[in-house]
Amino acid sequence: MIISVLGCGYLGAVHAASMAELGHEVIGVDVDPVRIDSLQKGITPFHEPGFDALLQKNAARLTFTTDMGAAAEATVHFVAVGTPQSADGSADLTFVNAAIENLIPYVTARDLVVGKSTVPVGTAERLSKLVTPTGAILMWNPEFLREGSAIEDTLAPDRLVYGVPGDDSGHMATALLDEVYAGILAKDTPRLVMNFATAELVKVAANSFLATKISFINAMAEIAEVTGANVTQLADAIGYDPRIGRRFLNAGIGFGGGCLPKDIRGFVARAEELGIGDALSFLKDVDDINLRRRSRVVDVLREELGFLKGKKVAVWGITFKPDSDDIRDSPALDIAESLARSGAAVVAADPEGWKPAEERVKRVGEEEAFSITPDHIEAALNADALVVATEWKVFQEEDPATIGGLMADKLVVDGRNCLDSEAWKAAGFRYRGMGRS
Repeated sequence: MIISVLGCGYLGAVHAASMAELGHEVIGVDVDPVRIDSLQKGITPFHEPGFDALLQKNAARLTFTTDMGAAAEATVHFVAVGTPQSADGSADLTFVNAAIENLIPYVTARDLVVGKSTVPVGTAERLSKLVTPTGAILMWNPEFLREGSAIEDTLAPDRLVYGVPGDDSGHMATALLDEVYAGILAKDTPRLVMNFATAELVKVAANSFLATKISFINAMAEIAEVTGANVTQLADAIGYDPRIGRRFLNAGIGFGGGCLPKDIRGFVARAEELGIGDALSFLKDVDDINLRRRSRVVDVLREELGFLKGKKVAVWGITFKPDSDDIRDSPALDIAESLARSGAAVVAADPEGWKPAEERVKRVGEEEAFSITPDHIEAALNADALVVATEWKVFQEEDPATIGGLMADKLVVDGRNCLDSEAWKAAGFRYRGMGRS
């Protein structure tokens, strides 16, 4: 089958290459000529484990272009453009609206337009009124990608969600998308068919639940720090309850990235638009707890060092999570910038995020107090304190005795509770974790 993918950023590029892996001919369309040129040459414009190999392996079935007219060859069109956060917290649908409007002249009767982007509930119903007059069918098929495992999440998802129209066209849409995903469905992947509104809610509801779970354990970390409890042991104990589970119960400096923060704020904004803001008011507390954990690291350093001005602080990690180069709403980057504003000389290290972070630092004019390097050993040299802000494996495997020998003072703040605390203490470090000692 010939497929088009509109939007070749992180979501769209991974989806395009994955559909080619399933055997389809794929046309990727994007307005950014630099991104398109890179993808067409088989050069990945972002870091995602395994994506380089997937892109190159399927190059013969992949075409990337800025010409929307090329989508006319396709039968199924995936819309995978971004929905960035507006100033008021709501989702900005500019790119989604433009993609649908620009695609409409090139679709024909019985084509399928499939929304992948995360949108506010009610969006698909509105867009279907633009698509239906062409004879094509609109459906919504939300994505559930996790950065660092996006290929596996696309080719071996834990479920497929289809949001379809309520008339007979819903059956046709389901059958056609089943053809696209035949290789995935053959693995007995659960497939759930529902109406537009339910499908639109699945992604934001899932992310809101995960964000709530993370903020809950971080709230427990705040209590543990005052009472002397150990939040990691607490999480282990309550995680044995099958109604709760242990996953996403890791206290630290909170969540970030381009999904969870944006999605919960957009969900709150949409609920308020619908006149039911009270239903999601608790998500504002979830967001507040999350942001508060970032400032806690700065507070701990002040407790230990007395003052920050003139102190050198090494920050290991810039990305919001390991195995990614994504610095969007990154707690690690936020902490590094806060330390620099407080007068500390900050050297931040990240194996992948250093490039986009360096561009950001230059853009906002923080070069004097905030330097970036891919070398975490270099960052630790003569540092008065070390903050572990992203749980990259290379950081966790580092020898504390070696690092201690490089630093001016042996203080480590484990923002992700990912280090072996006893090993670092044995090496002479003052160890401060998040909700554990």
